[in-house]
Amino acid sequence: MIKGLAITPPILGRISIGKVVEKNGKRLPEKDDQFTITSQIQSKEGWIKHPLDEQLRSKAPNQKLRTIPVRMIFNDPELNLRAEYTLFDRQTGRPVCVGNGETCQRLTNQGVEQHSCPSPDLCPLAQGGNCKPYGRLHVNLDESDELGTFIFRTTGFNSIRTLAARLSYYHAASNGLLSCLPLQLILRGKSTTQSYRTPVYYVDLTLKDGVNLQQAIQMAQEIDQQSKQAGFNQTALDQTARQGFANAQFEVNAEEGLDLVEEFYSDADETVNQGVEQTQSIARAKAKSKPNQGEGFVQEMQQGLKGSVRAVN
Repeated sequence: MIKGLAITPPILGRISIGKVVEKNGKRLPEKDDQFTITSQIQSKEGWIKHPLDEQLRSKAPNQKLRTIPVRMIFNDPELNLRAEYTLFDRQTGRPVCVGNGETCQRLTNQGVEQHSCPSPDLCPLAQGGNCKPYGRLHVNLDESDELGTFIFRTTGFNSIRTLAARLSYYHAASNGLLSCLPLQLILRGKSTTQSYRTPVYYVDLTLKDGVNLQQAIQMAQEIDQQSKQAGFNQTALDQTARQGFANAQFEVNAEEGLDLVEEFYSDADETVNQGVEQTQSIARAKAKSKPNQGEGFVQEMQQGLKGSVRAVN
């Protein structure tokens, strides 16, 4: 196999909670309060929706897709969720520096060098918001292709932290049978001091509705036994995926990087920052004029995250 080419899970489509819109002649990222499942094909209007989007949306309350049944294809949590600090060249989409908070791989004129990684807050190269946590969650949505995945990309700490915790917990509780558990992605909301009581969304991973942990583990054990009897080797699959990821120093390629730059980075930072400041000013004003507004947001979240509010992760 060609060295330097990361062998990643086959991607059939994308799962997102945002989109790119054109404003004043510029393409800017815009967040949403629901999931969208797309293919890997774009038109002038944006990413073309995958047939599964309409199929799942038709069963969702108010046509808002906020729950997606998923299956992990690997037992190892770190094979399903990949996350590092990543600095991209915004012109080419190439990863310039990728680190884990301790060490990093950095692209220089002399090649790829290893350096210490002090995290974006302390790294001179990362100042100005250039370096962000970048997470990729690979999940299976359709039994018609059991090794094909849909990828959820995020630069949000809330989503990365929550997904990493859930995957490791379910892996431990099920005695390593993560790929056999009945799971679902859900959209959660919370308010913080920085959001001025305005709910923000992040992605969580839970057991499917109506299934408790004990039942899920029993189901996983049955599926695992059936798979082994059929000759399926999950351990070998995990090891093969691990070797594929390790085949390159940079897992992300320039093509993916360009999509990421457009989706998560703004070409006009000042415009976005001004928009954030305006949003915060409006939120502060509303909070002062309507002290009980936060209670209304809590009720919305408790009612299945109904209503249209801003999402930031």
